[in-house]
Amino acid sequence: MNRDYSKLEQQTIALAGVAQAARLVDQLSRTGSYPVEFLESSIHSLFEFDADNIGAIYGGLAGVKLGLNNLSAILASRQADENSEIVRYVLNMLHLERKFAASTDMMSVVHSRLEHTSFKAEHFSGHVNDVCHSVSGIYQDTLSKLRFRIKVSGSAQHLQDGVNADIIRALLLAGIRSAFLWRQLGGRRWRLLFERKRILHTSQQLSRDLPVV
Repeated sequence: MNRDYSKLEQQTIALAGVAQAARLVDQLSRTGSYPVEFLESSIHSLFEFDADNIGAIYGGLAGVKLGLNNLSAILASRQADENSEIVRYVLNMLHLERKFAASTDMMSVVHSRLEHTSFKAEHFSGHVNDVCHSVSGIYQDTLSKLRFRIKVSGSAQHLQDGVNADIIRALLLAGIRSAFLWRQLGGRRWRLLFERKRILHTSQQLSRDLPVV
């Protein structure tokens, strides 16, 4: 369902996109598994260049429900050990996005290559790994060349699997795209500290409004 979102709701949805990518990276790197519907939603966000509603970027607000739930968990219990890696990935993606945004040439290359890859995203069923492989190549040729790199922890068995490595890189790019959107909408890191309760309440309310599946 499309509706008009407040500025805080828009920022929260974009930040949930970052949290969702972080959660999926953590789960895949540790267990080798992931909920495919949320992977598809996160990858889908890379190819929505002109969405007129922030929910549409994730294929509908339900597509980022995992991210809303994890954002709520992070904000409600910042010291929880089980969230420590997810928090690290979120903060690293926010940081890497700032480095990425400082290079207009790199941003142009990424946008152009995503446009060339976008036709694959129209046929996700049975092809999400192919799309992730293409997006992984974009990440390797661009953001992985920056001085700051995101170190992914987990099981060596899962991290050394080529398909998993492609998915992880694609998710990192999706998370950075959401971080870029969050900053475009006025999101700032200091607000995560000083407006934590407002963001927590907003993420909980947005998730609560979604149907249980």
